Amino acid sequence: MTSYLSKIFGTSPVDPIQEHMDTCFQAAKKLTPFFKAVVDDDWETAIAVRAEIVELESRADDLKSQVRSNLPKNLFLPVPREDLLELLSYQDKIANRAKEVSGLVLGRKMKIPPEIKVDFLAYVSRNVDAAKKARKSIRELDELFETGFRGAEAKLVESIVAELDQIENDTDDMQAKLRARIFAIEDELKPVDVMFLYRILELTGDVADRAESVGHRLELILSH
Repeated sequence: MTSYLSKIFGTSPVDPIQEHMDTCFQAAKKLTPFFKAVVDDDWETAIAVRAEIVELESRADDLKSQVRSNLPKNLFLPVPREDLLELLSYQDKIANRAKEVSGLVLGRKMKIPPEIKVDFLAYVSRNVDAAKKARKSIRELDELFETGFRGAEAKLVESIVAELDQIENDTDDMQAKLRARIFAIEDELKPVDVMFLYRILELTGDVADRAESVGHRLELILSH
């Protein structure tokens, strides 16, 4: 982005923040083919997709470091520097969770019970939707900078965040139903597998939680 602000006060931090969010979303997006491979018992594909997630998470870490080091305290910004760094941290956790949950599943070569396969994949997809919606909100950041975080652009972001909240609510409901279904078949599974299944649900759901946090942090910036 080449904005009025960046021309006068130096390089804008918006482009790298947006690139970071896009990278984090791409990592989360990979959970869909990863878990599809897992439920199909296709571990070769799961390994390959997990490697892509790891690469994207590493790229996100590099971008995060670049933003932090290139966001000097004396740079003029329409919002506090600390708010942008906090936003960046929430974005980063999306990629972290994708890496963590895929690593756990792959490390144990975990099986998703056939009774919940369809609903579980829908749950994964809805969490990815949350990450995508968070990315959409961050894509408006350049326009927000231009308008001083006011006006129609701010209202658009507020509507996107409201949609993000609804998606996160959906994932909460889906997780609760999946927990109930796992509980119903616990006696047929190894206790350690049950424990890790609940952990997978939690970590996957954290993708939507962190995405919602991105939206809420952006909303807080708007309120300044």
